[in-house]
Amino acid sequence: MTSFAELGLHPRILAALEEAGYTTPTPIQAQAIPQALAGRDVLGIAQTGTGKTAAFALPILHRLASNPGRVARGGCRVLVLSPTRELASQIADSFKAYAKHLPLSIATVFGGVGHAPQQRALARGVDVLVATPGRLIDHLQTRHARLDMTEVLVLDEADQMLDRGFLPAARQIVRQVPKQRLTLFFSATMPADIASLAAEMLNDPARVEVTPVATTAERVNQRAILLEGGRKRAALADILRGEGVGRTLVFARTKHGADKIVKALEQDGLFANAIHGNKGQSQRERALAEFKSGRAPILVATDIAARGIDVPEVTHVIQHELPEVPETYVHRIGRTARAGASGEAIALVAPDELGLLRAIERTTRQRIPLEDMRADRSAPLNDRATPQRPQRGRGGPGGQPQRQKEPRHHEPRPADHRGADPRAQHPRQQEQRGGQHAKPQGPRGGHHAPAPQGRGGDQGRKRPQAGGGRGFLARGP
Repeated sequence: MTSFAELGLHPRILAALEEAGYTTPTPIQAQAIPQALAGRDVLGIAQTGTGKTAAFALPILHRLASNPGRVARGGCRVLVLSPTRELASQIADSFKAYAKHLPLSIATVFGGVGHAPQQRALARGVDVLVATPGRLIDHLQTRHARLDMTEVLVLDEADQMLDRGFLPAARQIVRQVPKQRLTLFFSATMPADIASLAAEMLNDPARVEVTPVATTAERVNQRAILLEGGRKRAALADILRGEGVGRTLVFARTKHGADKIVKALEQDGLFANAIHGNKGQSQRERALAEFKSGRAPILVATDIAARGIDVPEVTHVIQHELPEVPETYVHRIGRTARAGASGEAIALVAPDELGLLRAIERTTRQRIPLEDMRADRSAPLNDRATPQRPQRGRGGPGGQPQRQKEPRHHEPRPADHRGADPRAQHPRQQEQRGGQHAKPQGPRGGHHAPAPQGRGGDQGRKRPQAGGGRGFLARGP
């Protein structure tokens, strides 16, 4: 497939694509669009940044344009479920861009903002509704929304939506959608339990897969740094000051942890914003806008909040803590190396996180170069820990993973392997893993920014300025 025109899309959609500069479909688009145009359910598996949104938006818009119809009060012809409000806004913006020349109504429904404007939009009925599960259920319960006339159902980023605890809400919503519908199920990864859910929702779907399950972007240079947890702050600051470091996304495991990282960076003379579920909608939008514009090129995010971040030219993704679900690692590093560009993914790994790193390597079937930067390299390492997946709907609050028994430790190693991959120092591991890997370069030095002049909230604090000209931390006008 060499052009969108060959797909048989509506002329007005083709005109909007041409005006936006889109001429050639991506692999996921070339495979999924014909199936959806034929009215067949689609199970699409592709990494972030491969064009999944257009893969379902374009055939949906063609269907609506080719079969005009009235929308019932409170109803929608198309429902797109998204795990976050940022992603919901981004999906709606894409629909609006592709439907530029079509008389279609597109609305969003998500939390963090008032109910009244959403209720007014729903009252008129909308052609395309993009929603997060929680707020949509609120409108369904108050009868401001109805789904009994919905023709098309889309689950986008299904693995993250379900893995983050939205499974009961998603099932509740799906039960209210007619069984006679077109269902498009898109995900970056496909764990077994998500595949099982897809089998329940889809009717003889066309499986479209452009990358193997749980593989990482080819253009991402991955490396990990082993160091004590208390030294991560200094290591993160050193990396961010390095040459060639541009727009950078830093991942934290918790909301509180994200805020702590931002404060620590500020104390080190580096300005950053945080984005997570506890931030108000205006704060999240401001942080994302400053990240996109380059005014604040460091963004610290939790996994669920990062689902709507589609920003070009992200040069680095840094993982301050490794995720407990291996597939999440794929989502994280997919934020860089988008649209054919290259990027770098760096993981800061504490000794007690080595088990998480092993699980990621097994899932992605890749070995990640690991550099030992511990202050005491003679300390024994726990290299065999295997984390359990979070149990959905069971266990403690939030479905936290249960603790495993304490695994055995390796024997201490001599401290004469400065910076070497510690896994290569154990004979049995070296034999099993095929020998040593090349030693990656550590964080590079660079110009230090002066210390911040003030502290405080997002609105009132003075932002530190970068030295040495308009470098990485130089503020925009």
